[in-house]
Amino acid sequence: MTERLRLVVADDQDLLRTGFAMILTANGIEVVGEAANGAEAIELVRGTRPDVVLMDIRMPAIDGLEATRQIMAEAADPPRILILTTFDLDRYVYAALRAGASGFLLKDVTPEQLVAAVRLVRAGDALLAPSITRRLIERFAPFDGPSTKLHRDLAALTPRELDVLRLLAKGLSNTELAARLHLSETTVKTHVGRILFKLNLRDRAQAIVVAYESGLITPGASGGTSA
Repeated sequence: MTERLRLVVADDQDLLRTGFAMILTANGIEVVGEAANGAEAIELVRGTRPDVVLMDIRMPAIDGLEATRQIMAEAADPPRILILTTFDLDRYVYAALRAGASGFLLKDVTPEQLVAAVRLVRAGDALLAPSITRRLIERFAPFDGPSTKLHRDLAALTPRELDVLRLLAKGLSNTELAARLHLSETTVKTHVGRILFKLNLRDRAQAIVVAYESGLITPGASGGTSA
C-alpha cells in the first residue's frame, strides 16, 4: 500500500487556504496542518514533518521566502516546497527557488492541476512551467545580488550533460529536451539524474539556479547546444 502524502498549506487568506485543503483532502492527500503566516508554517513543519508544503510568498510575521529558507536550513530531510503566487512573474519566486523551493504554482490553478502539482514535486521532480520559468529567470536572475551566489564546478559534467543543463535551464521539459537533442526521454532522464548527482542538487529547480549563477548561461541566451 502506498504511503499517504502529507502536506501543510501556508497562506494568509483563510478562504483560499481552506479551499486548497478541501481539494487535496478529497483527492487522498493528508493535510496535516494549515498556517496563516511563515512563523506558523515553520512550527508546523517541525511538528508534523510533511512531504510537501504549499507556501504563499506574501504573508505576515515571516513571509514565505524566509520561511522557506529556515525550513530548508533546519530539516535534515526537508519537505518539498511548492511556492504559491498570484502573479506568474513574481520576483520573489526566483529567490524562493534559490532558497530551495522545488517550484511554483499560480493560485488560480484548477483542482486537477493543484493535485497533480503536489504529487509531482513529492515524486522528486520540480514544478517549473517552461514558458513561465523562462520569463521569470530572464527577468529577475540578474537582479538578485551576489550575496548568496552559488559556486559550482561544472568540470565534472560531460559535454552532453552541459547541453542538457543549458536547455533545462531555459525551462524545457524532458520531452522537449529529447526532441531538441535527438535522444529518448529515458536517456534525457538519465542525463538529468547524473547532473543532479554530480552537482549534489535536489532537483531541476536547483539545477536551473546553478546554470545561471555559475555563468553557464545568461538571461536572454539562446540556449543553443552542440547537438
